[in-house]
Amino acid sequence: MMQTWQPLARCGKNMVAVTLGTGVGGGIIIDGKILTGSTGAGGEIGHIHVEDNETESCGCGNKGCLEQYTSATGVVRLAKRRLAQDDKTSVLRDEEVNSKTVWDAVKISDSVAIEIANTFGKYLGKGLAAVAGVVNPEIFVIGGGVSKAGEILIDYIKPSYQKYVFNGSREVKFALATLGNDAGIYGAAKLVLGE
Repeated sequence: MMQTWQPLARCGKNMVAVTLGTGVGGGIIIDGKILTGSTGAGGEIGHIHVEDNETESCGCGNKGCLEQYTSATGVVRLAKRRLAQDDKTSVLRDEEVNSKTVWDAVKISDSVAIEIANTFGKYLGKGLAAVAGVVNPEIFVIGGGVSKAGEILIDYIKPSYQKYVFNGSREVKFALATLGNDAGIYGAAKLVLGE
C-alpha cells in the first residue's frame, strides 16, 4: 500500500523543500537524508542575505534576509512599499493587502501587483539559485500558505533563478507541495514509522 508521503520519493534523493508562510523555512534532503547541520539550523534558507540596501531588521536581527521579501508578511511589505511610491491605479488600493490579495491581483493582470510579483520572484529566484549552488538539488518543492497562489509563483521565480544559478543546477525542477498544512503531521509520522 502506497503511503501519502511516498509520491515525494519520486522527487529524487536530492531536494529542497521551501515553505513560504509567515516566515520562510526550508528542508534539505541530500542522498535521501535530511540535512540538519551541526546545531540543527540546516535548511534555514529564509535568512540567506539577498538585499544590501534594507534598513529594516528581519526577525533574526539581520537585514536583507530572503524572508523579508518572500514570506506572506514579506509580500505585504513589498506591496505596501510599492503602493507608497505613487498613486498608480491598482485593485490593491481598494482592499486589505495580504499575500492572497496580491496574488489574486496578479492573476487579473493588475500592473502594480505584477511589479510586486516580479520583485518577489527576483529575490526568491536569487535565493534559491544560491541554495542550488551549494546542494545541487533535483527539485525545489514549494509549500506554505503563499504557495496556495498556485503555479503562477513558479512563473515569477524561474527567470531570476535562471539568471543567477550555476550551470550545474540550471535544469532543476520546481513543483508545488500538495500536503498543505498536514505536511508536518505526515513528516512526524514518517519519522516514527521509519522506512
